[in-house]
Amino acid sequence: MAPRSAEVSRKTKETDIAVSVHVDGTGKSDISTGVGFFDHMLDQLSRHSLIDMTVRAKGDLHIDDHHTVEDTGIAIGQALAKALGERRGIMRYASIDLAMDETLTRAAIDVSGRPFLVWNVAFSAPKIGTFDTELVREFFQALSQHAGITLHVTNHYGANNHHIAETCFKAVARALRAALESDPRQPDTVPSTKGSLKG
Repeated sequence: MAPRSAEVSRKTKETDIAVSVHVDGTGKSDISTGVGFFDHMLDQLSRHSLIDMTVRAKGDLHIDDHHTVEDTGIAIGQALAKALGERRGIMRYASIDLAMDETLTRAAIDVSGRPFLVWNVAFSAPKIGTFDTELVREFFQALSQHAGITLHVTNHYGANNHHIAETCFKAVARALRAALESDPRQPDTVPSTKGSLKG
């Protein structure tokens, strides 16, 4: 399998973002978005997917965190899509139930080329510290749309909103790790009867 790495830059009047990913990495991350809780979540995404990830984001945080979080999701998604290319030889599908203390969250993924998000996660408060909890969904919407993946996330139960958010990122990371692994039985084949995973 050829090296699966990519870099993406995205600059608008609202944000200036540079992302690099190496899919076959060790989970090394270097993240700086100006949003502390979001940095922590992206560190989890990198560490548990084993995708090496560098993110530099500057956004209009004087307004709120929305544009920075959403546009970072767009850039990471675009970088993953670029790194995966034809998606040849991947396992494609994966799912996991991930526990963290009192919280249990499921993520199921199809690296299909067809973007879709099903989000069954509810938070009991609008904020985790200063971070808007609704932005967790916005990130995964942007990621799935621009990476070209079908993603289902369901929080079965949980009491602590930090734990709920963190299990979403960790579960998606672990499912991504499994879905992007090389399939030893068909390492050079696009895993689709259509012969393409381009949507």
